[in-house]
Amino acid sequence: MERGLKLLQEVDGTGRSAVKGDRVTYNLRIFLNRGEEVPLNEAQAEEVPAARLREEGGRPVVDRIITLGKRQAIAAVEYSLAGMREGGYRKVRASPHLAYGKQGVPGLIPENAVLILEIWLRVSAPPPAGPPRSGPAA
Repeated sequence: MERGLKLLQEVDGTGRSAVKGDRVTYNLRIFLNRGEEVPLNEAQAEEVPAARLREEGGRPVVDRIITLGKRQAIAAVEYSLAGMREGGYRKVRASPHLAYGKQGVPGLIPENAVLILEIWLRVSAPPPAGPPRSGPAA
């Protein structure tokens, strides 16, 4: 694990392992170090397409989709997803420099907050093949 990231719990998945460049779909719950859940899914539920929402335990859960390694999520999430198998789960403690740092998220996450992240990897797909390369004739 990356420095500043501590694995607290892990359940191995049975599917494909996520690697840099993969298009991954994952779910995320964030807790402040003192245990209070950050209502990020609820805050984002109104902003994402209905096709990317599911309900678990009567609460909204957002299917988040990123390309691994493109810095489309906080570093702690990207590092945690790398190497996970589809269907897997990781719970990690993330230092502020791998999360939201000095700025935090106004109204949700205080500045310099240590976070507990629960991450479920749903899908990991290789990047689509690009157009055929044209090279010199043999």
